[in-house]
Amino acid sequence: MSSSRPAVSRSPWWTQANHADRRPFLMGRNAIQAALRGFFGERDFVEVDTATLQISPGNETHLHAFATEAIAIDGARASIYLHTSPEFACKKLLAAGEKRIFTFAHVYRNRERGALHHPEFTMLEWYRAGESYEQLMADCADMLALAAETTGTDRFIFRGMEVDPFAEPERLSLAEAFERYAGIDLLASVAANGETDRDLLAAGLKRTGIRFAEDDTWADLFSRVLVEKIEPHLGQSRATILCEYPVSEAALARPSARDPRVAERFELYACGVELANAFGELTDAGEQRRRFEHEMAEKSRIYGERYPIDEDFLAALAAMPDASGAALGFDRLAMLATGASRVEQVMWAPVAEVFS
Repeated sequence: MSSSRPAVSRSPWWTQANHADRRPFLMGRNAIQAALRGFFGERDFVEVDTATLQISPGNETHLHAFATEAIAIDGARASIYLHTSPEFACKKLLAAGEKRIFTFAHVYRNRERGALHHPEFTMLEWYRAGESYEQLMADCADMLALAAETTGTDRFIFRGMEVDPFAEPERLSLAEAFERYAGIDLLASVAANGETDRDLLAAGLKRTGIRFAEDDTWADLFSRVLVEKIEPHLGQSRATILCEYPVSEAALARPSARDPRVAERFELYACGVELANAFGELTDAGEQRRRFEHEMAEKSRIYGERYPIDEDFLAALAAMPDASGAALGFDRLAMLATGASRVEQVMWAPVAEVFS
């Protein structure tokens, strides 16, 4: 999703007048967080607190990290990063024997600032060892209802869209969404081994009238359709669970047993806002390495940079049990549930603007 930098406010967030306007949203945020802690406690989850500094911030092409430097007592220096997600650390805890864990983690993503984006935000992640990713869909539906109940609302409203948070979410596969909203047969361009055919997908875009560049990759074309034709329709009246992503668009998810062309990945949308991203977790360390290397090659090609691969994570992955995990943008959920119009309104102390 694209983001843009907001205009600088006339006065800082910490003035008494601005804080008074923001405080009801902030108190709503606190109430939702407390309710969610109760939700997980009732289900025998353990809250964990993972390190922010990591060897690798994540190995996905379009994720951008903040880098810093570790300096040893002898003066030796090494690059280290603020994590973009607590995922690697949480999976190491699953390998260590934890069964059900959750964390409210401060995470950091560069090149992001706007109504729905902030360079530092709170990610709620939770993992279930030995349980299916369909259970995470039920978790997401329960959390929407809990957030609404906690704030005393029966509607989420954002940018002219409205959702009943108590309604059962719609479940829609990517193939169904491409056909419904763009008239494109997505899986015709995906082979049984997960390989993609750029020209076949491009032909579908041409028939639909979606403009694209001749050097766009299959992934670029996929994203154009998703952003232009599909996302504007998601999460209207009730939430949408968009599932069964092509394997190439699910770097950390395992292939579906039903169809090897797609992966056990879903995203939760409400009012057109992406709230959560969930996987049936990939535990094949060799395949994970191959995917990371491909993602970093693409990152190098597009952005001229790449991040190291966390070898400790791959070693832990080989010992990790089958599991499912989800990451939910907590600030976005709090924004929708409290009626705020920007995520910064539900952040106690937003990051200062550094660009004028």
